[in-house]
Amino acid sequence: MSKIRVRYAPSPTGHLHIGNARTALFNYLFARHNGGDFIIRIEDTDLKRNIADGEKSQLKNLAWLGMDWDESPENPGAYGPYRQSERRDIYQPLIDQLLVSNRAYKCYCTEEELEAEREEQRARGEMPHYGGKCAHLTPSEQAAKEAAGLEPVIRFRVPKNTEYAFTDMVKGDIHFESDNVGGDFVIQKRDGMPTYNFAVAVDDHMMKITHVLRGDDHIANTPKQMMIYEAFGWTPPQFGHMTLIINSETGKKLSKRDESILQFIEQYRELGYLPEAMFNFIALLGWSPVGEDEIFSQKELVEMFDPKRLSKSPAAFDAKKLAWVNNHYIKEMDLDTLTDMCLPFLEKAGRVEANPSEDKKAWVKKVVALYQPQMSFAAEIVELSGLFFGEHDEPTEEGKAIMAQETTPVVLQAFKEQLQALTEFTPENIMAAIKAVQKEKGIKGKNLYMPIRIATSGQMHGPDLPNTIAIMGLEATIEKLDKALA
Repeated sequence: MSKIRVRYAPSPTGHLHIGNARTALFNYLFARHNGGDFIIRIEDTDLKRNIADGEKSQLKNLAWLGMDWDESPENPGAYGPYRQSERRDIYQPLIDQLLVSNRAYKCYCTEEELEAEREEQRARGEMPHYGGKCAHLTPSEQAAKEAAGLEPVIRFRVPKNTEYAFTDMVKGDIHFESDNVGGDFVIQKRDGMPTYNFAVAVDDHMMKITHVLRGDDHIANTPKQMMIYEAFGWTPPQFGHMTLIINSETGKKLSKRDESILQFIEQYRELGYLPEAMFNFIALLGWSPVGEDEIFSQKELVEMFDPKRLSKSPAAFDAKKLAWVNNHYIKEMDLDTLTDMCLPFLEKAGRVEANPSEDKKAWVKKVVALYQPQMSFAAEIVELSGLFFGEHDEPTEEGKAIMAQETTPVVLQAFKEQLQALTEFTPENIMAAIKAVQKEKGIKGKNLYMPIRIATSGQMHGPDLPNTIAIMGLEATIEKLDKALA
């Protein structure tokens, strides 16, 4: 068997979407598992939709996720160029070859004519398709069209009554009838650029791509690409079409217009998600390992990746699951590294001054340590730690009922006196102060702890209480207790 070569071929028309990241990741895992090559190819023939830095953004975020590649525009191998816009000299002779062999022809139909044809077909209850108006123009008719200033596109002649079949790596045997592909399709636009289906078939052949793993929205493109392969006498790669990703809440296909889910890798990166967590989570979108475990390193995923375990059912994007996975990795992080991740968010929120002193950083480290077990992403530190920056939640109705109990002022006053008597304001001494109130007043359990927590934080639940109060400091704690007693 020849060396496995796979490619991820983004268009530089936007940032790295979750779906595209999954396509890249599965190709990467398949290549690395089999000792093959992972290639980045930029499909930039749609010049109007390309955005500035679109290519750079794609590559930057792939690298951030932890992927590397063997060939790309910036790291060319033997099969370049790796941008389609730079491969015109490769495409043009092949298009000319199809014209000479009568497998393709020039079409001068205007957009207005094509739309009128489609409207007539819809009115007759037909699926819109190209009817072949220019399929048999004589040389003199073509000359007349060009003399009138009409620029042609090049269309491929779709064979009649022909079946195209392939065994998909995910879906099994798939069959297409040539009469159902929508008529003769365009392979070169008026500006001379090839269309997707022509360029991708040529590139995959020329770059010796052995396997094409992509989303199943590309299934309908496959027979057209097989026709191009057939016209040149080439052998197609092995295709595998991964199922759609759906919103776990709505059950609908993940759409870029769905604002209930963040859908771009850049957004998660900016919120302080971890690349290893994103890699782990995305790898489980439509692929399942053997066993029940869900946390894997990149190395483990490479070792165990088997395309036979790609799912035939849609993959559910569950934001809560992603938060859980990321929380697992955050809990395992070095505290200094996590603090460095959290500081920019606190600075941006105005909680901490830019370039804080070492003492301030040491204090922030204590705050981060307090919330590390529950933090889902680094930006969440701003919301979680509000009570240390002058914010105080209003108690719930249940909390107000607790604060209205007869024993509450007794607990708060006794606790205040215990704190004021401390020589060192440490979590251990604060816990001892709470125990002393219990012993002195005979109040324990919920009636002891809840008033203290609500008075100091406004919350009924939160991180370790003595640690919270120690980080808050004696002065701020006494101020809060006085306010609650008042």
